[in-house]
Amino acid sequence: MDQLFYLKECSSTNDEVSKFLLYENSDFIGVSTFNQTKGRGQYGNTWAAAAGKNVAYTLAVKAQSILLSDFIFNYYTAVVIRDFLANLTDNLVNIKWPNDIILKNKKIVGILIEKKKINQNNYFIIGAGFNVLQDQFDEILHAGSLLTLTGQVYDLEDFVFKLHEYLSERMKNIPSEQEIIDQFNMNLYRKDEISVFEIGQERQNGIIHHADEKGELWIELEKDGLKPFYHKEIKLLY
Repeated sequence: MDQLFYLKECSSTNDEVSKFLLYENSDFIGVSTFNQTKGRGQYGNTWAAAAGKNVAYTLAVKAQSILLSDFIFNYYTAVVIRDFLANLTDNLVNIKWPNDIILKNKKIVGILIEKKKINQNNYFIIGAGFNVLQDQFDEILHAGSLLTLTGQVYDLEDFVFKLHEYLSERMKNIPSEQEIIDQFNMNLYRKDEISVFEIGQERQNGIIHHADEKGELWIELEKDGLKPFYHKEIKLLY
């Protein structure tokens, strides 16, 4: 059983979803808003969105039903959201490691996954911010929206309903870890292309080779050869 709740406004859907878990008996509970005032991103980053133009969405999934490592679950979530948007827009959509969603070289989705114990149950709390109708991003050079990148105007309520339905179904039918890793790497942004990376204070050319089951990204660097990196140890400049 899965349920979807809408909030006119909230600080963070990742925080609000726990309130619904106290009363509802469901393996999949979604919460959405079109006006999130204090969205959070990975590793303490903030996620700002224009009110009434974008979607903040959180899906709570009982962890006992997920037989994956945290890293592989993160990969799978990114793969599923990528697939949803690729199907919706009929465009090439990629995953920028570890879990940003890229369309036409612009970030359109940020994902934050947390693990929480609520009401004696452990949950994966999947939070995602979707740029849907926003048409201006000021100085955020790498951001775009479905509107700016495809020219399509989406109804936000319909978007959320389809998103929740799609994610819930895909979370009920999880493939093997190897299939997930293969799908993640198949859609990895700038894989096998020469790119510029920032490592500490140094910039170096390199080629993304693959992401592995430990959450590491393997990059063939111009000077240092093939090396693995965790998030925040290296930055892709794009």
